[in-house]
Amino acid sequence: MSINILFVCIHDGARSQMAEAFANQSGGGRVKAVSAGLEPGLLNPMVVACMQEVGIDISGETTTSVADVLQSGRRFAYVVTICDEVSAARCPAFPRSARRLHWSFPDPSALSGSMEERLAGTRIIRDEIRRTVSAWCATFSASS
Repeated sequence: MSINILFVCIHDGARSQMAEAFANQSGGGRVKAVSAGLEPGLLNPMVVACMQEVGIDISGETTTSVADVLQSGRRFAYVVTICDEVSAARCPAFPRSARRLHWSFPDPSALSGSMEERLAGTRIIRDEIRRTVSAWCATFSASS
């Protein structure tokens, strides 16, 4: 039996997509993660490039609306908001979800500077998300 997890951020174009990919990769088959956004946008090309650097191709992913996920009636053991707290407060309640968590990560699309500086910043965010998600998913394997 898999643990269903929903990762939510504002546009579902960066942080939530990374978290979904890392959870599915590190969950040892026990995790089924999806992502959604409060205001779905487009995949961030820098995030796509940074994920390819670590061997994960998210270029074919699409962004999804939290409202659509809510309407689907799908059940989640966890709903994890990974945006700032003000945005996280806008996330609707998922009636049949067991736990709601909040992890705040910087938004790669808000980075400024040269292309190389923004890419370097996106790598830092990617690595923070990977460490957090991988450590959390390891607890599911340890408890089985």
